[in-house]
Amino acid sequence: MLISVIITTYNSPDFLQRCINSFLDQADSHFEIIVADDGSTEETKLLIEKYKDSHLNIKHAWHDDKGFRAAKIRNEAVRKSSGEYLIFIDGDCVAFSDFIQNHKIISEKGFFARGNRIMLSENFSNILIKENHNINLIGFMKYIKLRLQRDINRIIPIIRFPHYPFRKTKKKEWRGAKTCNLGVWRDDFNNINGLDESYIGWGREDSDFVVRLINSGIYRKEAVFSTGLLHLHHKINSRENFSRNDKLLSEAILNNKTYIKNGYKKQ
Repeated sequence: MLISVIITTYNSPDFLQRCINSFLDQADSHFEIIVADDGSTEETKLLIEKYKDSHLNIKHAWHDDKGFRAAKIRNEAVRKSSGEYLIFIDGDCVAFSDFIQNHKIISEKGFFARGNRIMLSENFSNILIKENHNINLIGFMKYIKLRLQRDINRIIPIIRFPHYPFRKTKKKEWRGAKTCNLGVWRDDFNNINGLDESYIGWGREDSDFVVRLINSGIYRKEAVFSTGLLHLHHKINSRENFSRNDKLLSEAILNNKTYIKNGYKKQ
């Protein structure tokens, strides 16, 4: 099964490089990367081109910078992809070497997979970026020390519990499922017409997507204790359009929405 990893980015080449580098030594190498670039400058394009000589199968989806349009650029990245299974992450996240392997194990027809992440301090983020530490070689006791120092906000996403028995206890819960770590079958993505491009500005486009998956009979499966990511510290994005987007989400929930017109397949 070919997996397509959709990595969203905007003018953060240092973060993106750290993110892509974490896919150079995955235990399962049968995947491709599509960078969903929401209008970055030439620097990001040049960075991606450097990986053409690596073993990574990497593509670049880009559109003009007209503000925060994550839904639209993710749809465009999916159009460039070939995988049966899609994994959405953000370009400020760093994956462990078992990320692809474990997402593949958890993937199951009739479900999307919701993973989690650890938020890093600015100090620890800078160390990972500048010194390029291999996060797979950091011992568990070191992570405990980082937690005590408040360089990470929690430990649980690091822990591996392959036979975790509660993966399907929140089947119809949309809260907490985000495109910073989300796996979905391509057919299920197509059936609800992908992400709703009506969402402009930060927030709720991923919640809308998850709500529509659940409404269409595709339920949540926990990918916790298997696919945890490290999230690099950065300034919070502008929330100026959040109230509008929150209203769109409320309407999607109220109307039991599944398929949308302004999505992956244009009407």
